[in-house]
Amino acid sequence: MKGKAWKFGDNINTDEIIPARYLNTSDNAELASHVMEDADPDFAKKMSKGDIIVAGENFGCGSSREHAPIAIKTAGIACVIAKSFARIFFRNSINMGLAIIESPEAVDATAEGDMVEVDLAEGTITNVTKGGKYTFPAFPPELEGIIAEGGLMSYVKKNVTQ
Repeated sequence: MKGKAWKFGDNINTDEIIPARYLNTSDNAELASHVMEDADPDFAKKMSKGDIIVAGENFGCGSSREHAPIAIKTAGIACVIAKSFARIFFRNSINMGLAIIESPEAVDATAEGDMVEVDLAEGTITNVTKGGKYTFPAFPPELEGIIAEGGLMSYVKKNVTQ
């Protein structure tokens, strides 16, 4: 994964990721068009497919809605790198097939606009712009499979026999 970094602070809650006023739709593309709207009203218009969100502590706090990782993923964000994640957001992200990585060092060293490259299997984050390289525990094969298949349900359908 390689993309432009979009930087957000601490305690970005699920209402900032996808505001509750849009939860009356089941259209994932509609949700994606409003991603991060309450944190940055123009984010969905500025970001490009493959870009990466870089954030502070407790990303995804607040309500446990699955809409938040769905909106991020459907918008085309490749992954989220944060200092830490809210527990339920972390699990929902994996279930929905959104790669999320905890790396306080990478977050501190990354500025908005930096080009960032992530290798899940190797467990590395490279700031291409600044030349820094940071490590995190590599994703186990099953977790990589869930991400690659687009989420837990797709992974189970493909890999679990009855």
